[in-house]
Amino acid sequence: MHTVVIGGGVIGLTTAYHLARDGETVTLVDARPTGLGASDVNAGWVVPAEAAPVPGPGVVLTSMKWMLRPDSPLYIKPSLRPSFVSFMFGLWRASNAKDQRAGFAAHLALAEDSVHLFDEYRADGVDYELHHEGLLMAFKEKELMQHHLGYVDLVRQYGLEPSVLVGDAVREHEPLLSDAVEGGLYFPKELHLDPAAFVGALHSKLVELGVEIVENAPIDGVQVAGDRIVSVSSGSRTFAGDAFLLAAGAWTGPLSKLFGASLPVRPGKGYCIDIEPLGLRSATNLHDAKVAVTPLSRNLRLAGTMEFGGLDEHINQVRVDAILRAPATYFRDWEPPTAKLTPKAGMRPMTPDGLPIIGALPRLRNGYVATGHGMLGVTLAPATARALTDLIRERRAAPVLAPFSPARFRGGR
Repeated sequence: MHTVVIGGGVIGLTTAYHLARDGETVTLVDARPTGLGASDVNAGWVVPAEAAPVPGPGVVLTSMKWMLRPDSPLYIKPSLRPSFVSFMFGLWRASNAKDQRAGFAAHLALAEDSVHLFDEYRADGVDYELHHEGLLMAFKEKELMQHHLGYVDLVRQYGLEPSVLVGDAVREHEPLLSDAVEGGLYFPKELHLDPAAFVGALHSKLVELGVEIVENAPIDGVQVAGDRIVSVSSGSRTFAGDAFLLAAGAWTGPLSKLFGASLPVRPGKGYCIDIEPLGLRSATNLHDAKVAVTPLSRNLRLAGTMEFGGLDEHINQVRVDAILRAPATYFRDWEPPTAKLTPKAGMRPMTPDGLPIIGALPRLRNGYVATGHGMLGVTLAPATARALTDLIRERRAAPVLAPFSPARFRGGR
């Protein structure tokens, strides 16, 4: 079987790798070089324990307050476009405890027994930096920590047993934390990696496996005969196949219309800044500030913010400065970097209910989609790729994919 994968981000690359490793012929087509955007501009976390969907209790009120602050962790650029209004209504409707808990459980079930695949990839020759030091959630506000303690029973069902660290116990665990930190949750089984190295290594491995990779080829046409896709095209180039996977990240929304669907995927811009190493024990979530801190061999990565606007990767210095200020109240003797920095922005694919869209495209026997992973692209990539490979090869959807079906949206039916 010959599968055409549209999109060279972490989801497209990982799924192409699983298909090729299982003996399938694969062509991967990207609108630009592979591995850019959110697949590069992220914290590099593999953290099922942090997999609660973005919509949740208090999000509506908090987002309305933050809309008045240009440096807030969440910024929503208002619009009267029907698609934007519909998306925001869906997000706010999903912002309740019941739906967030159900979505968290769905993410945990999808990712169950998939974290080990990152080690398996390295054993297979996918060469990248990977760390097994766990994840620390650090809290300055006791109320936020109490909210997360309400999910401890759920994560324990999936073997993610946290250490609850209150007061000085959190500083004994991480001596760099200041007295302003009230406590933390430490999850020892979580991983982190160098995201640029990961997607670069996947690209190299695909070439080694004989996958055809076509870059700088934005898809602008889909040729359909009856209920089957015959080919997709980019300008004068045509790519025929037996199966087609749409995995174009934040660009999947407009592209899905070419396939007869209209999936509600919107871009949520995030930023990252690489600075000098700090000596942290593990990846650390500055939870109140919504900033992820990732210690890598070459640098310390700060990543954060969620900016709902258009498909634009312009750097907003106000938001970069907010990320750089965040560690000052969490870490002892924090000194803002003085060297010239090169911040980057990337577009995360967001859905109204905070869950990915994974499954068969409507009314097309050989069309599939994988998008909307938000801030969990790296975490959920292996599980998504494994489930999609079974779906494409065997035409058998695993029960774990049911919560992520495109059919839950009107445009996906």
